[in-house]
This record gives sequence, structure tokens and C-alpha cells, in this order.
Amino acid sequence: GLTSVFSSHTAWKSASRAEKRAAMADGEAHRNPTEVQMSQLVLPCHTDQRGELSAGQLLKWIDTTACLSAERHAGCPCVTASMDDIYFEHTISVGQVVNIKAKVNRAFNSSMEVGIQVVSEDLCSEKQWNVCKALATFVAHREASKVKLKQTTPRTEEEKTEHSVAAERRRMRLVYADTIKDLLANCAIQDDLESRDCSCMVPAAKTRVESVELVLPPHANHQGNTFGGQIMAWMENVATIAASRLCRAHPTLKAIEMFHFRGPSQVGDRLVLKAIVNNAFKHSMEVGVCVEAYHQEAETHRRHINSAFMTFVVLDADNQPQMLPWIQPQPGDGERRYREASARRKIRLDSNQVCLSYNNVSSLKMLVAKDNWVLSSEINQVRLYTLEEDKFLSFHMEMLVHVDATQAFLLLSDLLRRPEWDKHYRNVELVQQVDEDDAIYHVISPVLDGDAKPRDFRSLRHRTEVSYTTHTPRDTRVQAEGDQLTKVSYYNQATPGFLNYVTTNVAGLSSEFYTTFKACEQFLLDNRNDLAPNLQTL
Repeated sequence: GLTSVFSSHTAWKSASRAEKRAAMADGEAHRNPTEVQMSQLVLPCHTDQRGELSAGQLLKWIDTTACLSAERHAGCPCVTASMDDIYFEHTISVGQVVNIKAKVNRAFNSSMEVGIQVVSEDLCSEKQWNVCKALATFVAHREASKVKLKQTTPRTEEEKTEHSVAAERRRMRLVYADTIKDLLANCAIQDDLESRDCSCMVPAAKTRVESVELVLPPHANHQGNTFGGQIMAWMENVATIAASRLCRAHPTLKAIEMFHFRGPSQVGDRLVLKAIVNNAFKHSMEVGVCVEAYHQEAETHRRHINSAFMTFVVLDADNQPQMLPWIQPQPGDGERRYREASARRKIRLDSNQVCLSYNNVSSLKMLVAKDNWVLSSEINQVRLYTLEEDKFLSFHMEMLVHVDATQAFLLLSDLLRRPEWDKHYRNVELVQQVDEDDAIYHVISPVLDGDAKPRDFRSLRHRTEVSYTTHTPRDTRVQAEGDQLTKVSYYNQATPGFLNYVTTNVAGLSSEFYTTFKACEQFLLDNRNDLAPNLQTL
């Protein structure tokens, strides 16, 4: 699925620091009026067979907290419309505390986006771990009249960033299915079924699970509809059973694709939950889950109310993923699901990474908003600033170029011309022009030290926004400083896994970044006269 995880763990933490600094400046702590916090002590009744908090129970708490935040803003009942991709970073053991914080990022006409952060806490050692983060969409519902939500007023840097990118995230949700379909069509999925040893494969039919649940009053929310968190918990349960039938072990849930609630169900409904392993890879497997509802046993028509894809792994005693058996898909739809799972994995985890424009904006704004950059060096009026924060090392270079700001923007926003000045881009191809401003590109970067082959990824890029890729987060920012004078800033963020992008002495001026930046300057100067006709029409 789309790499969503919409804002990184670093962004959450850095925004939190910015929020604290802003609060200190104001002389008093600011708390978002829609913020709701829940703390739960994990008891044995909440855990699975390993003594860890079950993902289903956590989903219930997440949905409850998010719903309370949405209703605090709306002033009326709200229902869950969707829950964006959730990636579990840490498990929670019995006796630990789960701290959940939710607040409304932005309100639209009748829907709103709620951001959720989950942190676990060990009361004895006082240690805390980030468990997951998620974004939920809720719709306000009032029987007597149509709901028109009031707008939120962001105050902190974090709130302003989330508010500004929420509209883009909403737009991406609306075209989610079409975007996935297009990406699947453009992914070259290798059909390796014939090359695999059938004797070592597990028939997918053996992993199939079908379970029915009768919706009782304890399963309903305060509106009489089935509680969304309860449905998600039931889905996680049948998915775990399907995964267990393949691996013959206790699997661990690592990721959930977007939950999309297609319609409600009420007390008295029967919910049929179906799960099957779509595909198994070396160390992970994808399980597809769908939920259908009907009211009376005599009914032949069932309503499709929810679906999701879940990724599981099997961990050994050292918490390392074990190898899994291959899956033998059923003919027809089974083979279709098999290939679609391969495509989703390729998009999500392999070389082709989908980089969304709303992540791009958030990441760059977070870097720009930081006020603790340290000037490391200055050579030929090119300045290099560095910032060390947690496990990330960020770079910020800036210079003044004698080029009109609009010229600089048009040249640098054309990703197809990026290889002309940035050696990290070996080749860029246009995959699809989504609309006037958005386009999907296929980017190939050079071979890095220790890599056997070039890296490649897919980037969904908005012409007025920046690109922030999974492998090498970096991009440029232009700002008019005067007539025919533009400040060009170049941002790069490296994690320990990709520090081989950084050469020479970081404390001084990195020769690699300096060379790239000067190449960017020369590119702007050499091509500034090519855009005269374009500028006249702006």
C-alpha cells in the first residue's frame, strides 16, 4: 500500500520539542482543545499467548480515544470512516502502560482528520517506547440536521504543519484506490509460481478462515452501531488464525493497510469475517481480510462493510524473523490476490518506494522550522549547517544565486532535469501525469558502496512541493531575496543505514554535498535564459 505513515517518528518528536519551546515562550503550556489522552494498564486479559498486548485490544483503545477527540471538536456523535496504515514498532508486555494521545489535525465540511500517537511505558524503569502512530478519519453525524464543522485553529508549529498537510492527505485518500490500481499496473511483478517446488508449498485454501460474530449490545457504540474498534479487533483475530495456519507458529502483526469502513452495522447484525493468506515471502506474509454483514439468517444479500490487508512475521527467541513456507494460491481470484500482494510488497518494502507529497511537505517544514542548526563551515559563500537529533543527522546548505526566484523554481521543480545537476539521480522517467500539478516518477539512483544494484523508487510529486524519498531524504527550497537574487537551500537527512551517502568529514564541509550544491548553482545559471517564454505567461 501507499507508504503512509504519514509523519515520521522524528517529526513527532521534533514537533513535540517545538511545541514545548513555544509554550515556554508564551509563558504557559498550550494544550490543543481537541486533545484526548488515554492511559491503560495492560492486564493478562488484554494479552495474547505471548503475554503481549493483542493488536486487537490496542485497536479498540485507539479507536475510542480518536472518537472522543473527534466528538469533542464536533459537539455531536461521530463515526469512523477510515484508519490509515499502522506500522507497529514495538510490542507491549503485561504490566506496562499504554499511553494514547489523539487530537484533531483539521476539520473539513463534515469529516475531520484525527492524529493518534501510541507510547508504551515501563513503570519500574520509567522507559518509554514509541509503539505506533495512525491517522483516522471521522464523520460527524447528526440526525436532525446536516453537520457543518467549525475549523480548527492551529497554534504550535506541529499543529500548523499537520493542519497544512491534512488537506493533501485527504485528497490522496480520495484517489487511494485509483492510485494503487495504477501503481499495480506499472509494477513488473515476477511470476515465480512455476519455478517453485510445489511439494514445499502450502495450499492457500488451508489458511482460509471464516468466522461469524453476532453483534450484541456490548459490541455497540453510544449510537447503536457496531463499534469500529471491535470490528478491527475481530479482523485482527481471524487474520492471526490464517497466518498461524501457514507458519504453524504464533505470528506477530507488523503492519495493517488502511481500514476503510464502507457502511455501518447494528446490534443484531451477523458479521462474517473472512481471512486468507494472499502471499508468503521470505520473512513475511500478507493476509487479506474482509467483513460482510447481514441481519436475518434468511437473507441472501450480504453487505461488504470493511476490508484490510495485514502483514505478519514469525520471530525467533532473538526477535529475528524466521523463514516462512511458500504459498500455493488457488486458481482464479487466488492467483490475482497473490500477484497483487507481491505488487503491494514491492511498493511498500522493496526497491520501489512510493513517496507521497504530504510526507514531503511535513518533512521539509519540520527541518526548516528547527532553530538549533549549527554552522559547520562556509566555503565560497556556501554555508553548511548540521543538526544531530536522536539517530538522525540532518544537513542544511544554502547559497545566493543571481537568478530570478521564479526561474529557479521552474528549473528545480522539473524532476526530469534533476540528473543534470544531482548525481544521486541517475535516471528519472515520468510514469503517469496524475493531473496538472501531480505526477508519478520512477527514479533510479547510482550504486552505493556495499550495494549490489542501483536503488530505485517511485515518487508522487507535486510541482510546488518537495520530494522526500525513503532512501535519501533531501531536497531544495527557493526564496526570493531581491531582484535577480534567490536563496537556494538544500536539505538532506541521513539515518545510520544510509550514512554512506555522507563522505569526508561531517564537521567540515562535505565534499559530496558541496559538489552537488555547486552543480545546482551552475545548472541554474546555465539555463536561466531558457525560460523567458514561460515567465512571460506567469
